[in-house]
Amino acid sequence: MTSSTTMAGLDAAAVEAWLAGQVDGFAGPARFTLVAGGRSNLTYRIDDAAGHAYALRRPPLGGVLSTAHDMSREWRFISAMAPTAVPVAPPRAYCADPAVTGAEFYVMDFVEGTVLADPAAAESLAPAARARAGEHVVEVLAALHALDPDAVGLEGSRKGFAERQLARWHQQIRNSGVEGAELALLDEIHAALAAHVPPQTRGIVHGDFRPGNMTFGPDGTVRAVFDWELSTLGDPMADLGYLVSLWQEPGDELPEGADPGPTTVPGFPTRDELVDRYARTTGRDVSDLPYWIAFNRWRSACILAGVQARYLAGVMADDGYADQVRARVATGRLLGESAKEALVAAGLG
Repeated sequence: MTSSTTMAGLDAAAVEAWLAGQVDGFAGPARFTLVAGGRSNLTYRIDDAAGHAYALRRPPLGGVLSTAHDMSREWRFISAMAPTAVPVAPPRAYCADPAVTGAEFYVMDFVEGTVLADPAAAESLAPAARARAGEHVVEVLAALHALDPDAVGLEGSRKGFAERQLARWHQQIRNSGVEGAELALLDEIHAALAAHVPPQTRGIVHGDFRPGNMTFGPDGTVRAVFDWELSTLGDPMADLGYLVSLWQEPGDELPEGADPGPTTVPGFPTRDELVDRYARTTGRDVSDLPYWIAFNRWRSACILAGVQARYLAGVMADDGYADQVRARVATGRLLGESAKEALVAAGLG
């Protein structure tokens, strides 16, 4: 992590003055830290003189794709979630004025805990806590999907979620400058997905629902779900498909260049157990899950292509991950190939 009073993307003095006028209980001076791992929107930890910790989220420094880094969207969704059974960091204040620090941003409480970003983090939990973490992830997802969007103030599009998403990410990869064989593969998968869209229902979709976007307590319970930048209204099966598509099991054969995830550590539920628990908890039909797994692998390939493009263009702050991203340029293609394989396995490709 990087700590300073002057760092890329943050005018500490201006933000501190703004916080003093907007956040009850804030006491300066404050210490600002760029949180490692922010490879899309930038996240900073703020520790004030009264011992309170906050998190500030703002867009990347450049290369911002249309609709992909909307802070008002994140703010709207976490504000809607705050009074519900879905755990989020308590929202504090939103700033729409780019004059403060170069872009819109919002501030929420910093929720301490373990973020399951890798196997080392998972190993810090006891085996029983790993089992509970897997169970509670599904329970939180079920709680999210049980919410009526209109009842929590999230009115919006009612139809065509998959079609909108396919069009959006297909356009984003072009705006990111993806080309050659990688673009041809993503185009091929897009065409197959567009031709086999299943019947859809309507609910709240987080869009990036995985253990790496949550913080857990020592007992494995989810304390807060983060990173609502891709949230929208659409078919809840998209979230389950995404979760399952990323959920690795011990002994899984990983593609060359792919890193093992936290759930490769023994103790977590299997993918089948996740799906079964979700189906029993929600009563939802999960027969179209193979489509949503393929869809999410394709979408992940599109997103990674955009992240790579921004890093290679030098528009992300130095969070310590640039070398890692440059070394994994092929990962997007691996995700695309796995999406194609999933379509074939589902009889859709």
